[in-house]
Amino acid sequence: MFGPFTFALLLFSCLLNLLSPLSLSTFLHLQDQFDNLEKHTQWGIDFLERYAKFVKERLEIEQNYAKQLRNLVKKYCPKRSKDEEFTSCLSFYSILNELNDYAGQREIVAEEMGHKVYGELMRYSQDLKGERKHHLQEGRKAQQYLDQCWKQMDNSKRKFERECKEAEKSQMTYERLDNDINATKSEVEKAKAQYYLRTHTADESKNEYAAQLQNFNAEQWKHFNNAIPHIFKNLQDMDQRRTVKLGETYRSFAEAERRVIPIISKCLEGMVSAAKAVDDRRDSGIVVESFKSGFEPPGDFPFEDFSQNLSRTGSDGTISNTPKGERDRDGPPGSRPDPKHAMSKTKNKLWLFGKKPKAPSLEDFSHLPPEQRRKRLQQRIDELSKELQKEMDQRDALNKMKDVYEKNPQMGDPSSLQPKISETICNMEKLRSEIHKNENSFLTVVISPEGSYTDDTSQEHHTPHHRSNPPQPGQPISDPHEFDDEFDDDDPLPVIGHCKALYSFDGQNEGTLVMAEDEVLYIIEEDKGDGWTRARKQSGEEGYVPTSYVEITLEKNSKGAVTYI
Repeated sequence: MFGPFTFALLLFSCLLNLLSPLSLSTFLHLQDQFDNLEKHTQWGIDFLERYAKFVKERLEIEQNYAKQLRNLVKKYCPKRSKDEEFTSCLSFYSILNELNDYAGQREIVAEEMGHKVYGELMRYSQDLKGERKHHLQEGRKAQQYLDQCWKQMDNSKRKFERECKEAEKSQMTYERLDNDINATKSEVEKAKAQYYLRTHTADESKNEYAAQLQNFNAEQWKHFNNAIPHIFKNLQDMDQRRTVKLGETYRSFAEAERRVIPIISKCLEGMVSAAKAVDDRRDSGIVVESFKSGFEPPGDFPFEDFSQNLSRTGSDGTISNTPKGERDRDGPPGSRPDPKHAMSKTKNKLWLFGKKPKAPSLEDFSHLPPEQRRKRLQQRIDELSKELQKEMDQRDALNKMKDVYEKNPQMGDPSSLQPKISETICNMEKLRSEIHKNENSFLTVVISPEGSYTDDTSQEHHTPHHRSNPPQPGQPISDPHEFDDEFDDDDPLPVIGHCKALYSFDGQNEGTLVMAEDEVLYIIEEDKGDGWTRARKQSGEEGYVPTSYVEITLEKNSKGAVTYI
């Protein structure tokens, strides 16, 4: 049987246990929930980084796609030649240009995803990790502090329980000795003193336990009503901001694509426009223009009647099937027609098919049909003219530099430039000779009134040979044979103006024209930049005179009329 004091202590201990708002199992349950929140926030960060990795792989696909498109465009867009004028080719080049612009838009998409999505996600992930670590550390500190308070309370509780048991034992010992008649008085007093000591110690343990219990309950209330809700609220806000950030990057991911859609649409519209620009008629016309030969179709073969020498048994009134005109041309009745005479009428028209052409001349393109030959010769003349102009510019530059050296000897030796000047002048003479040769070849291909072409050298029209600057009075012309065969034209050139001689010119070289001072001449060909003008006297004599020796007045209606003074 328990004494009244022992029963009171046990009742008080039970009341304290009932009044405790949080048991150990409940605390551990909340601890598990904190661990679950820790796992959830870690999952959120892992998911964010997984999405960032997805964006990175997507932008790499865009970059590789754009690179492959550019390589494709580069592969199929070689340097254009001058002959590629077909609308189908031009349209294809336009499509390639639009595709190149399209590849640029894919690069912009990749760049936008890299900066505004992937880069932003990686920076936000680092910030999120730091914030989560801070909140979890605060939660762990709060839990550690609560665990410490609980341990102190539990230790005081266990001490109070032990002291109560010891007090109960001492009470039982005292009561036993007090009732024992054989026990000495000193033993009873000692047991009584021990009983009072244990009771006093139990009271102190009770007070300590009560204080620790009150402190733990207060800290526990703060933990679950202030600290933990605040930490959980921070974790909740962090997780919500992570969710919002994902939504924003989802939108940015789509916006990066949608922003370039208008430009991509324009690229596609450009491709459609290029497709519509394909013109089959124009392309066919270019082919016809490029490959037409200029020859007329071959004429009909004449009928050759070999039956005229046969005796006829019919009546005298029989009408011959041979037309009169052909009988007259073939000779009197009974005579044998000459096959050579008949074929001689068509051999000039059919030389392309029936006569073996001469070995082709690669210099004047005589192996080409007339139309093609004219184009190639004109192309060569243009190229040579450009080279001549370059040499003339170089000569002028060297002459200016020579003048500067002569005025300022400290800058250089003027004689050092003379070899280069001589070389440039020699190159100019060679180019002028080549231009003259090609111009003569160009004019051998003559267009007849019916539109056919002939290549007869007897119909050649010669153009004046380009020369250097006109000589000063008293200086001879460098090449005495430059004007050979210049005036073999059957039809005289039209007059385009007149000129007045400022100085006399002896015209010692062949192809030049003698003129006296103040003599008036007709202009039939302008100066082509070589310093010579083609003129005609009133007597009909034609030739070249130095442009600087005459005062020229061209007719207003003549092409390129310029007055030289």
